[in-house]
Amino acid sequence: MNFQPLILNAGAEKRLRAGHVWIYSNEINTQLSPLKQFEAGEQVCVQDARGKVLGLAYVNPNNLICGRLISRDIKYPLDRSLLVHRLNIALALRERCFSENCYRLVYGESDGLPGLVIDRFYDIFVVQISTAGMERVKADIVDALNKVFTPQAILLRNDGKMRALEGLDSYVEVVQGEVPELAPLSENGVSLVAPVLDGQKTGWFYDHRENRARMMSLVKGKRVLDLFSYVGGWGAQALAAGASEVICVDASQTALDVAAENARLNQGETRFKGLKGDAFDICKALTAEGERFDVVVVDPPAFIQRRKDIRNGERAYSRINNFAMRLLSRDGVLVSGSCSMHLSQESLIDILRGNSRELDRSAQVFALGHQGADHPMHPAIPETNYLKACFMRVLPGY
Repeated sequence: MNFQPLILNAGAEKRLRAGHVWIYSNEINTQLSPLKQFEAGEQVCVQDARGKVLGLAYVNPNNLICGRLISRDIKYPLDRSLLVHRLNIALALRERCFSENCYRLVYGESDGLPGLVIDRFYDIFVVQISTAGMERVKADIVDALNKVFTPQAILLRNDGKMRALEGLDSYVEVVQGEVPELAPLSENGVSLVAPVLDGQKTGWFYDHRENRARMMSLVKGKRVLDLFSYVGGWGAQALAAGASEVICVDASQTALDVAAENARLNQGETRFKGLKGDAFDICKALTAEGERFDVVVVDPPAFIQRRKDIRNGERAYSRINNFAMRLLSRDGVLVSGSCSMHLSQESLIDILRGNSRELDRSAQVFALGHQGADHPMHPAIPETNYLKACFMRVLPGY
């Protein structure tokens, strides 16, 4: 198969040789390989300025990240065969790390499949395609899943924000089998359900699995507040671990209804309460009412989407964690998470330190968390390392 050449400027190959897979539009020699000659999603042969082949990529001439390397050997284009191979490699890691078939099966670039995310709920597979290159091989992705697994159902949740930047339509489609409104899953030995058809992203967030496991060891007999709870990933597992009471706070009543179902599945319906509304406003109200909790979980959406959002985002993280600390009992535990790639773990700790001093409290960070093994970090791509969690004991000042 012949592929058109995509020729880089002198020196632009260094990052690719170091392991990265992204190609920026300003790295292309547009005299020798004009971007306008390529179709969105087309596979190309990447060459350095001297004509040496670096591998195969797919391109989108309309984006700043205009290419993503998919193979360093031009014998292996992005097709069903390569997808089967990469799925098997991804599966091997998950089977090594997890005893049950519920996890993120494919995590984009980290699994050699940029633009593709697949979450597994036993034999239900939820696929998210975010790039034109992956959209072109959509049928091959479905075929590859059927080759490697025996899917009960395959759902395309192709409604992410990035698709618009790629010039792609947004849609949700069941391409195989029947998908239930609530898909069963297991995390940390806890039986749960996720709204895969119309929930956030794929319906569940597996990335905090290991941090939730640590939280479970801290909550027996404790009163827990779960802020930005979504469908109760933290709260339901706290109930399963023996929490005396869990209050979940979320802006979506639909999400809280699923959280209530997850509480029921774990014999925790009488110890569960859902509060619908803005987390900041509810924290103010709970503080005014004199409420106190032994453990407060803060797991908000990304307050920092882009670099220009950093200052405002840091203020938002500071405000919500300040509210959380005010709601803690005298020897309480704050579990503070962030999925903002642009907020470092050091910055999060500094925000928490500042809040503890403002409130004249003493703080001890006794554990730091990271994304789980099904979200492996690509060592050349810092953006794949985005999740952090800080476990902090908050004491009276001394």
